[in-house]
Amino acid sequence: MLLKILLPLMTATVLITADYVRPPPRKTLHFPLDHKSSSHPQQVHISLAGNKHIRVSWITSDSSSPSLVEYGTSPGKYNFKGHGDATSYSYLLYSSGSIHHTVIGPLEHNTVYYYRCGGQGPEQSFKTPPTEFPITFAVAGDLGQTGWTKSTLDHIKLCEYDVHLLPGDLSYADYIQSGWDTFGELVQPLASARPWMVTQGNHEKENIPFFKDGFESYNARWKMPYEESGSTSNLYYSFEVAGAHVVMLGSYTDYDENSDQYNWLKADLSTLDRKKTPWLLALFHVPWYNSNTAHQGEGDKMMEAMEPLLHAAGVDIIFAGHVHAYERTKRVYNGKSDPCGVVHVTIGDGGNKEGLAHKYKDPSPEWSVFREASFGHGELKIVNSTHAFWSWHRNDDDEPVRSDEVWITSLISSGCDPKDNKEAREVLWSP
Repeated sequence: MLLKILLPLMTATVLITADYVRPPPRKTLHFPLDHKSSSHPQQVHISLAGNKHIRVSWITSDSSSPSLVEYGTSPGKYNFKGHGDATSYSYLLYSSGSIHHTVIGPLEHNTVYYYRCGGQGPEQSFKTPPTEFPITFAVAGDLGQTGWTKSTLDHIKLCEYDVHLLPGDLSYADYIQSGWDTFGELVQPLASARPWMVTQGNHEKENIPFFKDGFESYNARWKMPYEESGSTSNLYYSFEVAGAHVVMLGSYTDYDENSDQYNWLKADLSTLDRKKTPWLLALFHVPWYNSNTAHQGEGDKMMEAMEPLLHAAGVDIIFAGHVHAYERTKRVYNGKSDPCGVVHVTIGDGGNKEGLAHKYKDPSPEWSVFREASFGHGELKIVNSTHAFWSWHRNDDDEPVRSDEVWITSLISSGCDPKDNKEAREVLWSP
C-alpha cells in the first residue's frame, strides 16, 4: 500500500525551491586535551574491505602498540584475531601517531561483532551489512567539525543505516593536522559501529608545491579498499554490498580518457553483472548538475570525460558534495532530462565551518526538482532490485525534518539495460 501511495513521486516534475530561513552556521567544536595512555586506541573507524571483510583503523601515540584486533559475536569473548600493520607521517612540525589498519574476517552478514583494538582499551561493536535487500545507506558530505556537524551526526545515528557514504571533504583540517585528530574523535561513535566509505574532496588536498604531495594525511588515515577493486590509487575504487555496486571517484586526480582513473573505471564498469548488482551508484566531490551559484562549472571537464561511461553503464544515482546545499535532479544526461539518465543528488551540507551556499540560479534548469540551502543528511533505502526510497532530512531545526523524498525505479528494471544500447556498447565495451 505504501508503495502505491508514493509511486507518483517518482515522476514528479514540479521544481521546489524551499524558502526556509536558515540560521547561521555554528562555531567550530572545541575538544579537551586527551589524557589517555599512549597505547590507548583512538579515532577508531571501520570500512568495507572486500567480500565478508572489514578494515579496522585506529591511532595510538605509542609506536610499539600492536596492530591487533580481537573480535567475536559475544561481548567480552574474542574468538578470533586479526593482525595488520601501522604507518605514520610527518607534516611540517606535526608528527602523527601510529596509524593502524587491520583487515578482519571472513565475517557473517547482518551480524553484530564485538571487538577490541591493540589488545586493550574499551570494547567496541559494529554490525556488518546484509548481503541482500533491503539495505540502507546514510549519505552526508562536507562534514567539518561544527555544531551543525554534531547535529548531522546525531540525526544519522537515529537512522537504522548499514553503510555511510561520504562524497568528500571530511575534517576541514586544512593543513592543521591536529584537525584530523579531532575529527577522528568526533566521528568515532558512528564510524566505529558502521562502515564509512569515503572519497576525497578539495579540503583533503593539503599539498605544498615542491614540498608535500597532496592527500598524504587522507591516504594515511582513511584507507579504502582500492586494491581489492583493482585500483592503484586510494583516491578511486569500488565496492559491492547487498545488491549495489558503488563507484567512488576522484574529482582531484586525473580523469581524462588517457588517465589511470578513466581506464580503471571503464574496466570496472564493463565487468558488472547487473543481475547480481541491479543498483549502480557513484560518488565524487564536485557536482556535474548544479543550479546553485556556488562552484558553477567546476565539474564540467570531469563530466565531459566520464559522463558517457557512467551513462553507458546505467548508473542509477550520483551523489556529490562541494556545494554547501541540497539539490536533487530528474534523470538527466548530456544536459537534458533523459529517462535512462542518472538522478544527481548534491549533498554537501553536512555542517562545515564555511556555512551554506544560499543563492540559486533563476530561472532554474528544467532538470532540477528540489533544492534547499540547509544542513542535513540523506537516507537511501534500497528495498529490492527495482525500487529504492530516497529521503533528505534537514537538521536546521535541531530535529531531522524530512523535507524531500522520492521513490526511484532502477534503470535495469525500466528498460534501460546498457547491453541493449548500441551507443552504450560502443562507449563501454569498445577497445
